[in-house]
Formats: sequence, C-alpha cells, structure tokens
Amino acid sequence: MTPPPHLGGGSAGDYNPRTMNAQRGKVVVAMSGGVDSSVAACLLVEQGFDVTGLFMRVGAEPVAEAFPPGRAPAADTHQGCCSAADAADARHVAGMLGIPFYALNFKEDFERIIEYFVDEYARGRTPNPCILCNDQLKFGKLLRYADAIGARYVATGHYAQIERRPQGPVLRRGVDPAKDQSYVLFAIDRKALGRILLPVGGLEKPAVRDLAARYGLPNRDKPDSVEICFVPDNDYARVVAARRPAAFVPGEVRDPAGKLLGRHRGLPHYTVGQRRGLGISAPVPLYVTAIDVGANTVTLGPRAALLRCGLRAAQANFLIDPPAATFRGEVQIRYLHRAAPASVELLGQGQFRVWFDEPQAAITPGQAAVIYDGDVVIGGGWIEQAENGKAPEGSSLSGGMPTRDSRRG
Repeated sequence: MTPPPHLGGGSAGDYNPRTMNAQRGKVVVAMSGGVDSSVAACLLVEQGFDVTGLFMRVGAEPVAEAFPPGRAPAADTHQGCCSAADAADARHVAGMLGIPFYALNFKEDFERIIEYFVDEYARGRTPNPCILCNDQLKFGKLLRYADAIGARYVATGHYAQIERRPQGPVLRRGVDPAKDQSYVLFAIDRKALGRILLPVGGLEKPAVRDLAARYGLPNRDKPDSVEICFVPDNDYARVVAARRPAAFVPGEVRDPAGKLLGRHRGLPHYTVGQRRGLGISAPVPLYVTAIDVGANTVTLGPRAALLRCGLRAAQANFLIDPPAATFRGEVQIRYLHRAAPASVELLGQGQFRVWFDEPQAAITPGQAAVIYDGDVVIGGGWIEQAENGKAPEGSSLSGGMPTRDSRRG
C-alpha cells in the first residue's frame, strides 16, 4: 500500500509528519476496526513508524478468522468496538498496510470493568466504563505489551492531543470540538503521556473520513460507535439485572418535599437527570434529582431542582501539577457537558471540591469531573456527591484566581 500525501491538519506534538524524522521507532496501535484507529495506523506508517496493530478481544465471540477479511456479515449491525466483525476490519486494514497484527485476549480484564459497571448502578451511581477501559487496558495493559515487544509508543484513534512541552507532555482537547475525547482520558497515568501518540487528534472528523477514502480503507464509511460496547442495545438495566438481580427492589418515588408520587421498578433503572421512562404523570416535566440507596427511594422534581452549585470528587488523578491548593479552571461533569468556569479546592487524600460560577444541572455521582485550563487537561476525579452553597467569602475560591490559561511553555 502506498499512502497518499498527508491532507493537512496534522497531529499534535513532536510526531507531526512535517517535523519528524523518517524513522520514529516502534509503536503499538490499538486497532478497533473503526475508521479512526485505522486512519491512525495509516498515518503512523506514513510517518515512518514501525507499527504493530493490536485488537483487544474482550469476549468469547470468535474474532477475525470468522469472516472474510474486511467484511462483516450483513446481519451484524453491532456498532461497538470489539465484535468479530470489528476484528475482521482491523485485520484487513493491517494487511493493507503490511504490518503485524495480533488479537489479544483481554476478556478477564474486561470482566472487571463490566463488574465495576454493574456495581456502580447497584449503588445508585452512574458509571463511565470507557474511562476505566482507557486507563486500565488501552493505556495500561497495552503499554505493558508494548514493553514486552520493545515498542516505545502506544497509539489510538482518540480525538485528543499530546503536546510536548519543556516541562513535560500535556493532554489537550482534540481539534474537533464535536468529537473531543480528552474527558475520557483524564485517568491515564501521567507517566504514560510521553509514550502516547494520538494521530487523529489534530484532525476534524470529515478530514479523517477523507483520509480513509484516499487510503482506500474498506471501513471508511463505517458508523461511529454509539453505545457502550458490552451494551449494544443500550439497555443498561438488562446487563445489571443479569449480574445483580438483588439490586432491583421496588421502592418509593417522592418529590423533593417527601410527598409520595408512586413506586419505582428498582434503582438501576434510574440516573440523575433522567426524564423519560419514569412512569409518573405530572403537570410539569419531572426529572430524577436524587437516588437514595439506603432508603431505596427515587426523588423527582422540576428541572430547576437538578441545579447544584458544586461537587465533591475523589480518586483524583492529575496530569499536570495543579497551580495551587485552590485555583480557577473549567470543569466538565459528563462527556457531552460544556466545561463550566469554577473554583477548585484540593482537599487531600485524592479528593477535591468544585464550586461553579453558575449552578450546573444533573451533577451525577459516578461520573467524572475533569478540570481544564483552556484546552489542557489539569486532571479530574470521580464525583461522590453534588453540593449546594458557595465558596466562602474572602477565600481564594470566591473568585479572581487565574489559571495558567494559555501559557504554553
């Protein structure tokens, strides 16, 4: 395969093809069978890397050998990232590139992520398994595999950027705001940043598909993943019920004042901010505002009741040193949330508190709170609880403390 010229837009950091030497070293590429990771592999070959493709086999389903190379059966409509059809697509692209390709069995490791997922729902929380998959598998176990074969780098098709700076590498948002995935990368080990390559992070999605077409990739028009890969029908409660049936105990539904509104079917059917499927009629739209596992109750209220001024997070992971014990930043509370200006207070023992300048809706325990300085990820943690109130008057949290903002060196 002879790749066409690079289309422009580039990649972040010192692996931009316009600034790199011909031979860049050995890299392991996590190839999911999707267009993004396939284009990432093509770009790295074009840039002179010694590339090895790896597919993460996370279930019992047969992988690439089950289908003709590059083709899935017409009945396979799965849009995740780990099916047999996906493996076939990944293997076919690797064959086009002439690079080694291996399917690794990560089933046992992935089982722990599924267990985390169902346990969180059973606890009345809303998990994000993609963050754990990135931390523990794509930039955890794959890095150890890279060490085993003498590879310096691990690469993926994530829409985010690694920028090399004199004081060390930093994680930045991807160029395409509609596809940015830096939020789900906050938990990776800071020490791994220098070994990560994200070739499509400096491109917008249409440019990636354009590259795929020019490379002649058979998956160039493949739809993006639209659900958690082990929940292809988007029925989270079904997955939880299969493993934690005891979590589905009917209970009471109440309003914020404690008035009984009806009964629920089991807490895993609900998440903070949910509006549909509540089974309660009311003159105004109602939303899940709280879930109390101890009392086995769901609280519903109007949208205004979802607003909270702050949150407390735990298991913090920082990718750069926080500028101070209390500092200003922008905090994103879920994948599709627009990061909001806030004050952050480090509490010690891996915890921090956030006070937003303006109240935010549906701050959800179990989701991640990721702190940004402009487009740079400072770090983040897992939301323990939403809080009301405001930063103490006269403290550095009550306003005015600048972030690093756009300091790039």
